[in-house]
Formats: sequence, structure tokens, C-alpha cells
Amino acid sequence: MHRAGSVAAYPIFPAMTKLTRRTRATLKTRTRLVHAGRDPFEQHGFINTPIYRGSTVLAPTMAVLEGRTARFVYGTRGTPTTEALESAWSEIAGAAGTVLAPSGLAAVALALLTLVKAGDHILVTDSVYRPTRHFCDTVLARMGIETTYYEPLAGAGIAALMRANTSVVFVEAPGSESFEMQDVPAIAAAAHARGAAVITDNTWATPLMFAAHARGADLSVEAGTKYLSGHSDLLLGLVSANEAYWPRLRRTFDAFAMCAGPEDVFLALRGLRTMELRLKEAEHQGLAMARWLAAREEVARVLHPALPEFSGHAIWKRDFSGSSGLFSVILKPFPKAAVAAMLDGLELFGMGYSWGGFESLVIPFDCSSYRTATSWNPGGPPLRFSIGFEDVGDLEADLDRGFARLRQVPEPPVE
Repeated sequence: MHRAGSVAAYPIFPAMTKLTRRTRATLKTRTRLVHAGRDPFEQHGFINTPIYRGSTVLAPTMAVLEGRTARFVYGTRGTPTTEALESAWSEIAGAAGTVLAPSGLAAVALALLTLVKAGDHILVTDSVYRPTRHFCDTVLARMGIETTYYEPLAGAGIAALMRANTSVVFVEAPGSESFEMQDVPAIAAAAHARGAAVITDNTWATPLMFAAHARGADLSVEAGTKYLSGHSDLLLGLVSANEAYWPRLRRTFDAFAMCAGPEDVFLALRGLRTMELRLKEAEHQGLAMARWLAAREEVARVLHPALPEFSGHAIWKRDFSGSSGLFSVILKPFPKAAVAAMLDGLELFGMGYSWGGFESLVIPFDCSSYRTATSWNPGGPPLRFSIGFEDVGDLEADLDRGFARLRQVPEPPVE
């Protein structure tokens, strides 16, 4: 009689047939998300790649140790957990390779530092995520790298701003908070013609709705903190690269040892499996709320690329296969106290600086203090919404009560 738990106690069966390359190439996105980066029989049959925590990896021989020929050599260089997410993300992004960083901003920094050197000039969209702007204005400036912010709608006209030492053009479509739709293929063509690389922040759309590398991006940055997570409980960044820039990205990553935490990577792997389903629902929810807000008398306009009346809709329709639940609105002129009364009393919408989770969020914002290439004069208070998975009717009721409070605050007296 075999002791329970011993290897001999259980019969050994042949492993299931692995996906062939031919089959994998035919799979739809939702099927690929379920299977990408996953080999249960490398993990003793367990469906999910578990959390591997560790720094030291033992080598079986001195030759393997000195030659660093093992699959894994040290915790900073990768584990089965990080490898699973990196390979899965590369597959869905159409990339040659991916590395993981501890946050979205860390991914931005890693992408930029892969491509720049002292004395370079870079072009960054004026609508960029503000922490990216801060990194350029501080760390890169100290390294002797000059940043010029450009009109987000420049398109192929970006060529006029390029110099002999321009090494990078940074795009973000749509723009952070203000939602300008950039013509990424036109910008990429102009940049490549002059020897510059293109980085795109693709967090809003993810590779599921915008194929950044196919549209001309050499490096694509994503904040996995947002839709890959889906639950607002992890910090993660991803940088994927095309064939030309993948070796350079990997060397830079290895030099920095800028590692993501194993628990965050594991949670992101779990989020990956349902990401398309959640994005489709986020799109449905977001569009429903955007249309409802567009009909409100308190709202001057809605900044949502998927709405036909939005100025960048044609580019979105050409290049994107969907939209997420993040968009902005411009209210008609109301005093700040009225906006505070509206937001402070909301019961279902939280106020917080992130998005992409299951819960709905709203924040006020103002780009006017830091935009330099373009002026930001919206004509009324701007609000950014991230629509979660609550019932749309409940969200509308919460905002309806908020708009009632907004209207009740009197205008301040004119002095």
C-alpha cells in the first residue's frame, strides 16, 4: 500500500497536447488571453503559474553557474511567474519581448532611458500623463536631455520640430485627461524617416483595442495598474518592444534590475484572463454614461473618442477597435464651490487618481497650469470619469443628485 502523498501513489498520465504554433495563430483574442503564457504541466498540472518568490537560483554545475546558461539565474532576471506574464503580453501585443516594472511611471522611465543619452533632444506630446512630464523636466533634464512638448494634433507635421539629435518621439493616444486623438501612424512615419524611435503610452486602449507596434510604435508602455489589474489592488508597468529595439530594452532592464513584485505579477496574470470581457463591459458602461452626460444641461461637452461628435473620432474609428471606460467632460461655467458640493456628496463615485478598476471614479482636473505647447481653455470646470461595473441607472441617480447640489450653490458676488 502506497503512502498518501507519495509520487508512487498516483498514476502518471500523458500530458494534454500543447497548442501548436499553427493553432495559436488562428485563435481569437479571448481564447489567446486564456492560454497565453501558461503551461500547466510545467507547474505539475496546476492551472495558474504560482508566485515564485526568491533571489537565489541554484545551478546544478559550475559550468552552468559560470556560463549563466540556466533558464533562470537570479531573481532580478526573471522567474516563472514574470516569464509567464511577459510572454503572454508579448503575444497579445504583437511584440518581440516585454519587461515588467513596478509601476506605470517606472515603465515610462525605463522606456525613455532605453533610448536616450546625454545631449539628446526628445519630442513629447503636450497632452502627456503629467508624471511623465515631470520625469522629463527633472531626471532627463539633469542628464542633459532636452524635451520639447508639441501640439498633440501635429500628425506628420511633427517633422518640422525634429532636430539632428532628436532620438525619441513620445505619443499618448488619447491624451491624458484632455483626450486629444493623435495620428500615431503619421507621427511614427515622420519620426522613423529621420531616425528617431517612437514610444507610445497605450494604457487607455491596451493592446486589445490599439495595436501599438503594428501602428508604428517601437516601444509601448502600459500601466498594468489599470485594466490589466481591474481591481485597483496592484502596481505594475509593462514595456514591450518590436524586433529592432527588444535587445536594447532587455539590456537596459537587466542593468536597472527594475523588478515588479511577485504578488503583483501573479494578480496581473489572473486579471489577464478576463481582461477582454472586462474591457468590453467597461466600453459599454462608459459609452452609456458618456451619452447620458452629453444630454445634461450642466455639461458643455464630453471628451470621448468613440462619440461621433468628438473631434478625434475619425482617427479613433480608423485605428482603434474599441474604447475604455475613461473619458472627461467639460461642465458649463460653475464656481469651484459648486463643483465641490457636487463631488463631495457623491455616494457611488469615489475620488482617486487612478482608473480601470471595477469601481467608478471621478476627479476634477486643470491642464492650464502646465501645458506649454498648447493653451488649455475649456470654458468650464473639467471632470474625468472612470466608469466601473455598477448599474448604470444607479450611477446616473448618484450624479443626478450631484448635479442638483451643483445648481444650488450660488455664484460668488462680483466685487
